[in-house]
Amino acid sequence: MLSISLTLAPASATATRTADDGARVISETQVDDRTIDLVIDSPALGTTASVRLLLPANYTSQPTRLFPQLWLLHGCCSDQDNPPSPDYLGWAANTDVAQFTADKDVMVIMPSGGQAGFYSAWQAGKPDWDTFHTVEVRQIVERNYRAGQTRAVAGLSIGGYGAMAYAFRHEGMFRAAASYSGLPNTLAPGVAQWIQGILVREGFGPFDLWGSDRWNHDVWSASNPFDHLEDLRGTALYVSAGNGRQGPLDPLTSGDPIEMTALVSSRTFTDMLWLHGIPVTVNYYGNETHGWQYWERELHTSWPFLATGLGL
Repeated sequence: MLSISLTLAPASATATRTADDGARVISETQVDDRTIDLVIDSPALGTTASVRLLLPANYTSQPTRLFPQLWLLHGCCSDQDNPPSPDYLGWAANTDVAQFTADKDVMVIMPSGGQAGFYSAWQAGKPDWDTFHTVEVRQIVERNYRAGQTRAVAGLSIGGYGAMAYAFRHEGMFRAAASYSGLPNTLAPGVAQWIQGILVREGFGPFDLWGSDRWNHDVWSASNPFDHLEDLRGTALYVSAGNGRQGPLDPLTSGDPIEMTALVSSRTFTDMLWLHGIPVTVNYYGNETHGWQYWERELHTSWPFLATGLGL
């Protein structure tokens, strides 16, 4: 496999490789003819982070064309995958996304999101994963890699939260948003405690992200897709989850509390969307757990929905 590492000139010499806030590509690795890995020096994060781009097969043969963007957001936590992989490689390492998109006219963007970044600006202001993704990475790929301005976003688990959070925080940026086993209602019963448990497990304080769900309820609400339904009106929405019981693609024989939590969060969200007359496509597929085998299947299942949003 070809792997060429390129170190790029400073931002002052290569201005188009920067975002408005000075974020810049400091290295680019051509993994193969469709795959590019970027390392971005990010003011929003205060450090560097990586992004994998999957280019359309006809990218080189159509050198003036702009391609629609499909963002795929990972969950938490990649070090618990088998085998472990850097977070921005989660989709590539655990699904057939490269093969599946080989015949599709879409640029796939798979960014780092931190071990438990939650696609948000943290209480201290950094890291700011939202700005890293929706400003810095977006501007860099649109200015340098022929990404067009038609976008869809899909994510699994915490990434499912991220997909819906970005859709409501940045109205019109994404034409379609999909959550697979996600947390679109962070204040549903038990969900806040589950989120705080993840933070502690990853070495953070339970209140480092949005503070206390009780004493900083306004901060949690401001970040909760469930509390901003009208901001999602007009965006095509897709939500799926299993019920946490043993499914056809896994060997578990006992319940999976993570997927059960995702189902509670997802169902309360979609029920409220329906009550508000906001269309949403759902796939509550029953006995299945919180695993890549189901998220790969969901990418396939939801592709017609995503393709419609992308105009394909």
